[in-house]
Amino acid sequence: MPTHTRIRMFNTQDTYPNQSLDNDLCQAVRAGNTVYVRGQVGTDFDGRLVGLGDARAQAEQAMKNVKQLLEEAGSDLSHIVKTTTYLIDPRYREPVYQEVGKWLKGVFPISTGLVVSALGQPQWLMEIDVIAVIPDHWQQ
Repeated sequence: MPTHTRIRMFNTQDTYPNQSLDNDLCQAVRAGNTVYVRGQVGTDFDGRLVGLGDARAQAEQAMKNVKQLLEEAGSDLSHIVKTTTYLIDPRYREPVYQEVGKWLKGVFPISTGLVVSALGQPQWLMEIDVIAVIPDHWQQ
């Protein structure tokens, strides 16, 4: 029996055709009762960017992705224990954190925020990754 489940596997050749990459990755991994969600940006699962130039709109799409991935893994937003948010400009902090805060109201995760010089694609203004748990009574 596998010790973990990979969710939404992909190859970077398909998702980043503008770059010379060939890596096998996935959007989330469920390992025991822990779910690790890959950094999510303002791109939907069909590869369409939402919110060009709008950090808040990109955060909204990223959180939609996080919600869907957690549900596919057997968890949900209320079981997030840690978030890491990356911004390419500190001026995006308020709109991004306000949007993320709407999705995580009452959850109280630990949170790390970083300002970085760039993300994987030039149009991405923010990225968020999360770690969540699956309560014992939810396990299959």
